[in-house]
Amino acid sequence: MMHFPILFPRVRSRAALAWAVAVVSTLPTVAAPAADWPQWQGPDRNSVSKEMGLLREWPKDGPPLAWKVTGLGGGYSAPAVAAGRIYGMSKRDGKEVVWALNEADGKELWATPIGLPARQGMSQGEEGPGCTPAVDGDRVYAIGNGGDLACLHVADGKVVWQKSMVRDFGGQPPMWAYRESPLVDGDKVVCTPGAADAMMVALNKLSGETIWKSKVPAPSGGGDAAGPGTLGRPGGAGGAGGPGGRGFGGRRGGFGGGGAGAAYASAIAINFTSPLYHDGMVFASSAYGAGGGLVKLVKDGDGVKAEEVWFSKRLQNHHGGVVLFDGRLYGAHGGNEGGNIVCLDFKTGEQLWSEREERRAAKGSIALADGRLYYRVEDGTVLLIEPDAKQYVERGRFAQPDRSTAPDWSHPVVANGKLYLRDQGVLLCYDVKAKE
Repeated sequence: MMHFPILFPRVRSRAALAWAVAVVSTLPTVAAPAADWPQWQGPDRNSVSKEMGLLREWPKDGPPLAWKVTGLGGGYSAPAVAAGRIYGMSKRDGKEVVWALNEADGKELWATPIGLPARQGMSQGEEGPGCTPAVDGDRVYAIGNGGDLACLHVADGKVVWQKSMVRDFGGQPPMWAYRESPLVDGDKVVCTPGAADAMMVALNKLSGETIWKSKVPAPSGGGDAAGPGTLGRPGGAGGAGGPGGRGFGGRRGGFGGGGAGAAYASAIAINFTSPLYHDGMVFASSAYGAGGGLVKLVKDGDGVKAEEVWFSKRLQNHHGGVVLFDGRLYGAHGGNEGGNIVCLDFKTGEQLWSEREERRAAKGSIALADGRLYYRVEDGTVLLIEPDAKQYVERGRFAQPDRSTAPDWSHPVVANGKLYLRDQGVLLCYDVKAKE
C-alpha cells in the first residue's frame, strides 16, 4: 500500500479500523543482519531500522552521495537490501521486471521479467510497480501491478515458481492496480488477491502451493460484509472489503465498488497505511477525511477481536507511513490536498504538535533509524528530524538531485550506513554513517 495510494488500505471508520487488524498471528522475525532492510518497511515491517552509529546531524548540503544508478525503469518500488544486494521492481520495455544490484556500487546483477503492466482505472502511478520485494534466504518474492506473484533465486534471478492473483485466485485488482509487497512468514508467503473467497491467501514459499485462503470477515457490530456502506466495502482510495459493498462511484477495489477487491495494504503478521503493532495494540490510519485510531487485540474464543482505545482525525495518513518512537506516533497528516508531519501520543491519540502553520515538513514518507526520523517530502526535499514530544526539531535537509516529474512517493530506506532514495529510474545512495 499509493504511493496516490501506494500500499495502504483506508480506514473509513472505527469499524474499518477493526477490519484492518482481522488477520492475526505472530510478528515475524526476518533472518537477516540487523542493518539490512530485507522487505517492505524493514526487518520488522514497521519502518524502523535496527542500525546504530548514524549521523546525528547532516552537513549543510546533506550527507555525501556514495553512488547513483540510472536507467532502472519507471516505478515506485522502494528497495530491499539483503546480503550485499539491493532488490526492486520497474517497468521496462513494456514488461514488469524484478532487478538486483550490487550493494557496494549499484551495478546491476540481473533483471527478470515477471509479467505485463496492468491497465489502471486512473493514471496516477502508471509509471511502474509499487512493490518492495521480500528477501528470504536464497529466494526473493515480488508482486507486479497486474497481480503476478513470482519467487526468484537471489543468485541469478531465475523464476522458481509463479502465480497470478487474478487467474489463479479470481482476484480483482483495485483501481490503481496491485501495489502490495508480499509477506514471508515462516513457511508461507502471504498476499491479497481480493477475491470473494480468497481475499487473502497463504502459499508455500518453496513450491507456491496454496496453504489457505480466507474470505473477507464480517464487520464487527452485526451485519455482513456485503451490504452497501458496510465494513465489507469501506470505500475511499485503498478501501477493500466484501462482495457487494459500495464505495465511491461503484468501482471495484481502490475507490470501492461492487464485488470483492484488493486494496494497497501490505500485510503484517500480527494482523493501513500498513497497520502498526505495539504491545498488543494496532494503529491504522487513512486520508480522505477518515482518520486513524488504536485498537487493543483481545482473545475471543479461537480468534481475536479488536476493542477501540481511541479514534482521531488528527492523523489522516495518505500513504507515507507512520512510525512509533518513545510512545509517540509520527507521520504525515493529509491527502491529495497536501499536508504536513504531526506527532500524536500513542496511548491517548492526543496531538502533541503539528507543522501545519510553519510548513517546514510538508506531506511525505517516513522511516526511523538510530533515533532520527528520515522524512521524504513529495517534492524531493529530504529531512532529518529529531523526535521530540513538544516540538518539531530539524537536524538536516537537502533537495534531492536528478528529480523526475513524478511525485517522490517511494519511501526512504536506511540500511548498512546508507540512505536509499528511489525516484523512478534513478536510485541514489547516501553515506549516513557517523565518522569516528
